[in-house]
Amino acid sequence: MIEFRNVEKRYEDQNAGAALTDFNLTIKDGEFVFIIGDSGAGKSTILKLLMGEEKASKGMVMVDGVNVGRIRRSKLPYYRRHFGVIYQDFRLLKDYTIYENVAFAQRVVGANPISMKRRIPKMLEQLGLGEKAESLPTQLSGGEQQRAALARALVNGPLYLLADEPTGNLDPASSQEVMRLLEDINRSGATVIVVTHDVAMVDLMRKRVVALKDGQVIRDQQEGGYENA
Repeated sequence: MIEFRNVEKRYEDQNAGAALTDFNLTIKDGEFVFIIGDSGAGKSTILKLLMGEEKASKGMVMVDGVNVGRIRRSKLPYYRRHFGVIYQDFRLLKDYTIYENVAFAQRVVGANPISMKRRIPKMLEQLGLGEKAESLPTQLSGGEQQRAALARALVNGPLYLLADEPTGNLDPASSQEVMRLLEDINRSGATVIVVTHDVAMVDLMRKRVVALKDGQVIRDQQEGGYENA
């Protein structure tokens, strides 16, 4: 379970105020949650705090009973194994094949090479990329690149999947395809958190919606849409 308890986050170079103020949010295991809001509302800060990239100025960020702000830097890589992350710009290694991109995530956690040879092809097949394993990212469509990024995020079996504007660079058909995949992942047991500006997709999915403004929750609605949030 994820808990933000009275969290405030201020950046040293931020003069306009806090990115998050008296922020409280609980996300239970197995939930699918959209986090929406204008630029500067605090959406990306939430993801950075969860990943331990930033520490709360006040309050606590708890993940499965662990205070993320107190995790030693040397222990962060082990903690982050519980997370898979996908981004708007895919962040694939452009000189690596799709297989090598996914394998990179396995090598980082010290996966067994024999296990990798079984697991990676299976993951690519599940995401419809079996025939693209030896392709470079530039040889794939935007939707295929996002699926490759998703394969990389999922190959280590994360408990939590964080998606930062995952449909931002995709056409409507590819966006719906990615969201269907995220829904399948959620059904398999992973907690999914999607930060997005994609109003149409939020309305279509009908999941829990947490709306932010000026670093605070202004609406938290179960099975809502943007119009109701």
